[in-house]
Amino acid sequence: MRVDFDKVFPLRRARVHEVFGPGAMSFAAISFATMAGHGAGQGAGLWIRESWLSDGLTPQGLLPFFDPAQLLLARPKDQIDALSVAEEALRDGVLPFVVIEITRALNLREGRRLQLAAKAGGATGLCLIPEGMGSNAAETRWQAAPLFDPEGNPARQDSTLMRWEIKKNKSGTLGAWNVRWDPKARRVHVVSPVAERPGAAGAPAGPAG
Repeated sequence: MRVDFDKVFPLRRARVHEVFGPGAMSFAAISFATMAGHGAGQGAGLWIRESWLSDGLTPQGLLPFFDPAQLLLARPKDQIDALSVAEEALRDGVLPFVVIEITRALNLREGRRLQLAAKAGGATGLCLIPEGMGSNAAETRWQAAPLFDPEGNPARQDSTLMRWEIKKNKSGTLGAWNVRWDPKARRVHVVSPVAERPGAAGAPAGPAG
């Protein structure tokens, strides 16, 4: 049985989750924006990114999701320092959403420490991981990627179709969804695949008019 989308998103609070794939940064931005819309993000979020990484976040890229002024950026020198900052922020709980970019696989001890910190502070953590570097301690692990939309309007660059799939879920079953971000409503819409829409080839037709 596939889990309902609204049972797993917004991400469960007081837990640390993971996401990988080419859409991971968009997933993180949408996660923060959606939590804010549900009253869980009243305040700043923290994005932790090691200082040696050459590319960076741009405020303009975050505007379709939330006000970049809501986001604090930490640039520790390596992953040891990054994990220390993340653990302290999660345990403190003043910042409701903490993103950490992972550059090497977490061991079980590191993953558990982050989970305990999130539980203590009531904050939500999200690790952006390279594929194959997931931690056994993660509450959920998602794969996120942009999706070609044969019915999309090229003029709507703020409405990219995405494919989100849960690869690991400690609290339930797995699932996969095509989703689209609505920047005006500040929410995620689940979109039926083309083949499953009424009237599409291979799908049942809609009710006769």
